[in-house]
Amino acid sequence: MPRTSEPAADARIVVDEVRKTFKLRHTHSLKETFIAAIRRKQISSTFNALDQVSFSIGEGESVALLGFNGSGKSTMLKLVSGVFQPDGGQVLTRGRVAGLIEVGAGFHPDLSGRENVFLNAAILGMSRKEIEARFDEIVEFSEIEAFIDTEVKHYSSGMFLRLAFSVAIHTEVDILLVDEILSVGDEPFQRKCLAKIRELHANGKTLVVVSHDLDMVADLCERGILLRKGRMVFDGPSHEAVEIMRSNEG
Repeated sequence: MPRTSEPAADARIVVDEVRKTFKLRHTHSLKETFIAAIRRKQISSTFNALDQVSFSIGEGESVALLGFNGSGKSTMLKLVSGVFQPDGGQVLTRGRVAGLIEVGAGFHPDLSGRENVFLNAAILGMSRKEIEARFDEIVEFSEIEAFIDTEVKHYSSGMFLRLAFSVAIHTEVDILLVDEILSVGDEPFQRKCLAKIRELHANGKTLVVVSHDLDMVADLCERGILLRKGRMVFDGPSHEAVEIMRSNEG
């Protein structure tokens, strides 16, 4: 039987009987919809991305959300971040949340890197005073100092990701949500990002990570929550969760 966590007084995240359903359309145009309706064919169906999922995450915990494609892990991360709202149940968070889910969301291509740092950090909840205090550190971490006053539309994809990740990772947060850390930049920069995330966790920040790199995420996180077809099937030590996932592979 999977172990489930009871909500604790120091919980940063509480997920209570959460359900999320998406509508899948089977037609791609008004004409197709009209023809399907005449022929009484199904034009849409529903997909239960998450079904009655419950868990809580305490202050300072590091948790990996695990599962194969379609298990619901990224949907869950977006529910915790507030990008999605549940169709049933509730998701509660305590403290400031920053999500490295869609890195660079909120960046404007016609603004310079400098201007986008202020814009994106404000979207992530930082005050202007906080941004000014962290600006040099953000730019130094991104390693694109020479291009910080260039319009972002002229950046390579790697430069863009470096700056976006750097802004997000330097936000003053209580809860950090990360989707696919190792999609950012080259290997040395990835290692630096992982080191920064470990530093934040060591400083008591709550960490929730989604990644297909099972060995990395098992080492980074102490606890693993395994989802399968929208349901939670295990909640316990991360290495054990990875073993269970691998034993069910294929």
